[in-house]
Amino acid sequence: MTQAVSAKPSSLPRPVADAIYFWRKTLNIFEMEMRKLRHDPLPLFTRAVQPLLWLVIFGQVLAATRAIPTGEFGYIAFMAPGVLAQSVLFISIFYGLSIIWERDLGIIHKFLASPAPRTSLVLGKGLSSGVRGLSQTFIIVPLAYIMGVHVNWSLLNLLGIFAVVVLGAVVFSTFSLLIAIWVKTRERFMGVGQFLTMPLFFASNAIYPIEVMPGWLQVVSRFNPLSYMVDALRTLMLTGSLSTFGLEVDFLVLSLVAAGLVWYAARRYPTFIT
Repeated sequence: MTQAVSAKPSSLPRPVADAIYFWRKTLNIFEMEMRKLRHDPLPLFTRAVQPLLWLVIFGQVLAATRAIPTGEFGYIAFMAPGVLAQSVLFISIFYGLSIIWERDLGIIHKFLASPAPRTSLVLGKGLSSGVRGLSQTFIIVPLAYIMGVHVNWSLLNLLGIFAVVVLGAVVFSTFSLLIAIWVKTRERFMGVGQFLTMPLFFASNAIYPIEVMPGWLQVVSRFNPLSYMVDALRTLMLTGSLSTFGLEVDFLVLSLVAAGLVWYAARRYPTFIT
């Protein structure tokens, strides 16, 4: 905690000093979360089991039925980016449990007593969730390639995939934090988290195109951040063109949603201990 209360740089212009201070505190929180991950990396591998089952079993069955139109792409290729997005969603949406645990141990009280910006406290945790999401990328993308998906291995596209995964993780982990602030207990959080996860997943374009959905569900899907995450991953991951919204729109929507959620969660963060 010594680093977390260090003074702002004073020899630089105020806006630059404030920006350096903000990112320093954000990285302090990020580094603390990474220490937790180094001590217990097993969940990264156990959480990969479910998306692997979706690809290897569910995806193979649906590919054989040819029931879902996916244009020039096979169903496994269409589904693989959606499974990656699903994995990031499932990891991030339950991230709020750790916040409840920290509150019960009194750790959050120490954070709030420090001069660190509240936005740094939220964003640092969101970025650490992004690292957990990136671990799934290194499992699911190679598996998709082994299963015959024509993955675009260009460096720029891979960096784009990493950026989308981190942005998506920030969105859903911060949303999870807001749920934790609202419900305040583990039992309520698990119930609400499970209630929200499946609708977010199935009301997106992760496993079927938006065009085959009923009209009302198409509207819901276009307001679902997961749809934009999946669309961006398909555009970057696959060799070919399969974009509904456009890559620029995908990044813009994810960035705006992430920024809005981080800002609002930072405002609500102090109420978590009351």
